Amino acid sequence: MTMRISRRAAIGFGAAAVTVAATPSGAVAAPGDGTITADGGMSPREVIRRTYRRQKARAGGVWRSHVAMVDESGALRTVLADDADRVTHGYSVQKLAVAVAAMDKIDRGELRLDQRLDLTADIILGGSGIYFLQTVWGDEVTVANFLTAMLLVSDNTAVRMCGRVVPALEINEILAAKGFTHTRVEPVANPNRFFLGVTTPRETHDLLWRLANKTLLSARSSDFLLGILRWINGYHDGIRRDMSSAERSRVATKYGADFDSSGAARHEVGIMFDATGAPTLTYAFFADSLGDLDNYGGTHPAVRAHAALGRTMFDTIARTTNPAPRARHSVQRFRPVNGG
Repeated sequence: MTMRISRRAAIGFGAAAVTVAATPSGAVAAPGDGTITADGGMSPREVIRRTYRRQKARAGGVWRSHVAMVDESGALRTVLADDADRVTHGYSVQKLAVAVAAMDKIDRGELRLDQRLDLTADIILGGSGIYFLQTVWGDEVTVANFLTAMLLVSDNTAVRMCGRVVPALEINEILAAKGFTHTRVEPVANPNRFFLGVTTPRETHDLLWRLANKTLLSARSSDFLLGILRWINGYHDGIRRDMSSAERSRVATKYGADFDSSGAARHEVGIMFDATGAPTLTYAFFADSLGDLDNYGGTHPAVRAHAALGRTMFDTIARTTNPAPRARHSVQRFRPVNGG
């Protein structure tokens, strides 16, 4: 008999059980903007809410979500909050919080992006990523290298590399100091290893919004992380599936997937930028208790739902852009070389 081992189980070592706090389940909530525009059409926010309700019903499972978008005056307003304060396993979405902790140490001068660590066979993990594909190891890689791998291709070995420079307890201390109450990694017996832990949709929104507005980290560190999350070779089975290359480069996204005794989990969080480079919409979709456990591809019902939501949200920000003046975040354009 083949034993299933979840992706979460691969990352930690000697872990204790984690208790996930539960808050009362809430219906999809929205601010008091009208659902009908002056010309008789549906408001952009209502378009997103209706698409969400429809896609959630089709995909099934249990969803906990938060979407916010700037209005015509430049103020950020909640579009929907569906059980948005529920503490839930973030799975690979948590790699974003781990990266923030590492960049915080860089901002304080306690770590450098060009600092090198050895990549040895005993630290290699399979699952998602690239390092395990090498089959031989002994490299020296920079902090910048494994942070890029962790966010761009969700490399699991890179999580262990992060733990060598930012231990689990320090990650949690940094997140707490930045005002996050629930977003934590789960320490294990080895102080340099951890499970990826828990978060809430609302706190994930807060992290994304502050990152995009350069208030969570320095401008340089923010741009480093956002550049990876927006890059064309990143994940695009979900939110970015039905977008052109140029459109994808305006979406910073992070995906997480695993399963537990309740079923499969398929999460995706991110932030969309308008044509001027201003952050305009955040999304945090956490869905679990789903079927199709071993399907991590684009045909999973929840991933299909993400794709439909991504197209709807992106089309919506074309109608409501951020009028607030902001420094443009430039992203290098993808150009294939020799047809590659």
